[in-house]
Amino acid sequence: MPKPGASAPACDKSVVRKSGRHSGRNTAGSPRQPRILVVDVGGSHVKCLATGATRAREFKSWRDMTAAQMAARVLALVEGWSFDVVTIGYPGAVGGNRPAQDPHNLGSGWKGFDFAHVFERPVRVVNDSAMQAYGAYRGGKMLFLGLGTGLGTALIVDGLMVPMELAHLPYKKHATYEDRVGKRGLEKFGRKKWRREVAHVIELFRRALLPEYIVLGGGNAERVMAPPPGVALVDNRAAFTGGFRLWDPAWTGPQAPRLPRARMHAAADATTPAEALHE
Repeated sequence: MPKPGASAPACDKSVVRKSGRHSGRNTAGSPRQPRILVVDVGGSHVKCLATGATRAREFKSWRDMTAAQMAARVLALVEGWSFDVVTIGYPGAVGGNRPAQDPHNLGSGWKGFDFAHVFERPVRVVNDSAMQAYGAYRGGKMLFLGLGTGLGTALIVDGLMVPMELAHLPYKKHATYEDRVGKRGLEKFGRKKWRREVAHVIELFRRALLPEYIVLGGGNAERVMAPPPGVALVDNRAAFTGGFRLWDPAWTGPQAPRLPRARMHAAADATTPAEALHE
C-alpha cells in the first residue's frame, strides 16, 4: 500500500466511474490497491489525507457542525486529490457502518448518515479513537486512550478491535471520565492537576482491563510530560495510518494474520517513542 508520505499522483478520473467506484484493476489487468481518502473528524478540526498526498489538509470544526456540512466541506477541501474509497474516523459510537448516535461535541444529523451516498464511493466509518488505535497497534493486548476534546477509548486484543465508550461513565464528584481528562478538565484544573487526573485514570483502566501496554493519542497527549511505565505516546498521524490499514488486505483479509508474528515480538514497551510507532 502506498505510504502517506509518497508524492501525490496526478488526478486521473478515468479510473473512477460516475458512481465513484474504481474498476479494481490496473491497465495490465491485475488487481491493485485502491487509492484511499482518510477523514479524521474531531471536535476542533477535521483532517484529511489521501494516498500519495504529502501533507494533510484540514479545517476547523464548529459546535453545531452537521454530518452533511462536514461532508460538503471535505469534498471541497480535497478537490484535486484522486481517491477510490474513503475511511471516516467518527467521534462517537458506530453501528452498521454509520454513526450510531450524534456526537457529544458537534451538531445533529449524524446518526445513520449515509456518507457513501454523498461521497459516491465505498466508505468505511469507524470510531475515531479506534482508527487511531489501529494505526498505533503493535500486537498483543493494547489499550488506547485519546486525549482530545473528549476522551476516546479502544481496546485491541490479538488484532480484534473492541471500540468502547468509557468516557461518559460516572467517575467522581458527579463528573464523567471525559469531564476530568478531556478538554474541559484541562481548562478547569490546569495542566499540573490535569496530568494527575490522567495518571489516575490510566491506572484505573489498567487494573480493570489488564492491557499489555497503553498508548495515549489525541491532541492533548503531548501535554503528558512523563508517561507512566508501560505507556507510550503517539501523535495524530496514527489516525491516518489506521485509516489506510482498514483497506489493506494484509491487515484486514479474512485469511491474513491480524498482525504478522514478527511484529508482535516488537510490541511497544514502556518507552516507545511516537516515531517508532510510525515505522
